Amino acid sequence: MEGGLGFFEYVVPPLEGFWWQSGVCGVDYADKDAFNWISVIRLPDFVTKADFDWAVENASKKKKMDCSSAEFLEVEEGLCVQIMHYGPFDDEPATVAVMDSYLRDNGYENDMNDVRLHHEIYMSDARKVAPEKWKTVIRHPIKKADK
Repeated sequence: MEGGLGFFEYVVPPLEGFWWQSGVCGVDYADKDAFNWISVIRLPDFVTKADFDWAVENASKKKKMDCSSAEFLEVEEGLCVQIMHYGPFDDEPATVAVMDSYLRDNGYENDMNDVRLHHEIYMSDARKVAPEKWKTVIRHPIKKADK
């Protein structure tokens, strides 16, 4: 698989996370203990499931890494709205309120459910940047509002 046809060097994209709470429509920011999450790193289109399986097998054998929880996911998010949040994660509800207002003003509503999740893309490395300078893209699935 190494250096195969169509492969090229690329910059690893930022860490992303999909968040949800069982039995909650949308997001209840006050109940952080109820959050479930999946962390992901976007792969270029040329990386196939076979390439991923090869990498997991090699990392497990040669590097003695436990990759048993790694999965190859294909996500089709559909219609979404997103906003750039600046600052600590605890301040996200105010940014989401701005996004929700935009949705209402334009005839849309959130469409979060068991499949369509709250999505964050972490543009800053939280280990190296002060919380007040963190940048996080917040993306929500949406649909046309019922009239």
